Amino acid sequence: MCGIYFSYSGESRLEPSTDLVERLRRRGPDHFSRVCVRHSSGFLEFLASVLSLRGAKLTEQPLQDPSSGSILCWNGEAWKIHDKPIEGNDAEKVFQTLLQPEESDNTATTSQDRTDIDDAVVQALSHISGPFAFIFYHARSGKIFYGRDFLGRRSLLRSKGQDGSIALSSVCGGPFSKAWTEVEADGIYVIHLPNLSNKEPEIVERHIAWPDLSGKRETLKYPKSDLLPSGSKNPGLNLTSPVVNALHQNLRSSLNSRVLDIPSPPSQTKAPATIVLLFSGGLDCTLLARTMHDILPKELDIDLLNVAFENPRVHKATNPGNCAAVTPYSECPDRVTGRSSHAELRQVCPGRTWRFVSVDVPYTETLSHRPQITTLMHPHNTEMDLSISCALYFAARGRGTVTDASGSSMSYTTPARVLLSGLGADELFAGYTRHAISFSRRGYQGLSDELELDYQRLGKRNLGRDDRVVSHWGREVRYPYLDEDFLGWALQLPLWEKCGFEQRSECALLASQEDDGPVLEPSKKLLRLLTWKLGMESAAKEKKRAIQFGARSAKMEAGRTKGTKVLS
Repeated sequence: MCGIYFSYSGESRLEPSTDLVERLRRRGPDHFSRVCVRHSSGFLEFLASVLSLRGAKLTEQPLQDPSSGSILCWNGEAWKIHDKPIEGNDAEKVFQTLLQPEESDNTATTSQDRTDIDDAVVQALSHISGPFAFIFYHARSGKIFYGRDFLGRRSLLRSKGQDGSIALSSVCGGPFSKAWTEVEADGIYVIHLPNLSNKEPEIVERHIAWPDLSGKRETLKYPKSDLLPSGSKNPGLNLTSPVVNALHQNLRSSLNSRVLDIPSPPSQTKAPATIVLLFSGGLDCTLLARTMHDILPKELDIDLLNVAFENPRVHKATNPGNCAAVTPYSECPDRVTGRSSHAELRQVCPGRTWRFVSVDVPYTETLSHRPQITTLMHPHNTEMDLSISCALYFAARGRGTVTDASGSSMSYTTPARVLLSGLGADELFAGYTRHAISFSRRGYQGLSDELELDYQRLGKRNLGRDDRVVSHWGREVRYPYLDEDFLGWALQLPLWEKCGFEQRSECALLASQEDDGPVLEPSKKLLRLLTWKLGMESAAKEKKRAIQFGARSAKMEAGRTKGTKVLS
């Protein structure tokens, strides 16, 4: 993972502000460097910080090709290129792939030739599996290519000055300005820099949509009505349904690339834990933890980050007698379910250290960090954005307390630099309350429409914001449920193989039929069945609860505040 920055100005170097440089450095604590290029029409500035998580050695950025002068700033994880797994450092492999069109560029003389170069770069990027944001300077054509992967799993912001200057960055800096906007995850953007010698005095910008590739790319489009029922009753989900085993296999495959072979930080010979999990004790994260146990060696510790906030409004209402034994943290819903699922993990998966890290956030600390958090999440600016970002920010800091076998508590900060998140499970397997409402009103068609909306706006609503907030602490967030192969499999499943809304009215009947297995919540029923099958029966029954309410980071001052309210 990296922090990346680019600027172009026709008159002088457009350097980032001091606070922006600091935020870029925090994203990549292992290396920081800049490259300045004097173009015929102005000044180009490239900056990159590096969090080294791939390969046997640190790969410095920005990457430069001495023969062509091309430059790459890469913030991502390319797991595969052309469906072939990458060994070693992925940034180097991506740069090599992007340089392949260089030879054809030497003979490019017409506008059509230059357009072909654009398409060649886009084709190369479209065959990358994994999250990324990038800035690529193709020196011979005088073009800057930039963009985010098709889901928007990494952040990239854009700003344009009135004088024609342009800046791109993983995070924003300086005073708030409407000039910073989020780059859409809808393809690749191209800036053709002015070429005064060829009488091309103006910047030309172009957007190229992701190409519709046959095969794999097609499976990542949300399916239409061909997966809706034809009218006959559909078989119900139970423990023996083949799709339960298929889920297990696909989830293990996704986790393999994300949790294995993670190097220790350059300053350490061996870290006690290389993986940390955002852990509310809910269904999605507990299933990840349980599945991960079967992949990682038992001697490797797994840290579980559980965040709880002092919410004075809620604490006063739930503890009117001001009982000292009832702390604002112990009563948080996510702390209760977190401890329950932690205990179940220790019982079902013995022989491993499951380190439960209690991240307690006093109200005064929330207030003191709020300006930093609002800057990081910018341009997102609603009450809901703030409450979710607060929870992610303090959890990702990784600092809390752990309790040993004797009951003694001690301070602890996780050394793990890879953080797993269960984001995506609700959007794929119908985990939100509105999914049940949509089904009750319009059946499978209504449910399908709601799921499609959630899937398409993942990058716009969540992923860029979350990347900016989490990465501030020098940790990389990874999403096993949003792996391309896992997505391709999950999107093609019939809806009745994901959830059990159609079976809701039959709960009493199912309860009397032992062969049909446990009676579970209909939302995300497929995940619940696998969790139950893997021995985590209590976790399989947990109901969905949004992080801002489970951790109580929402509505600290006023209970009637709407999540959509814009921050003042």
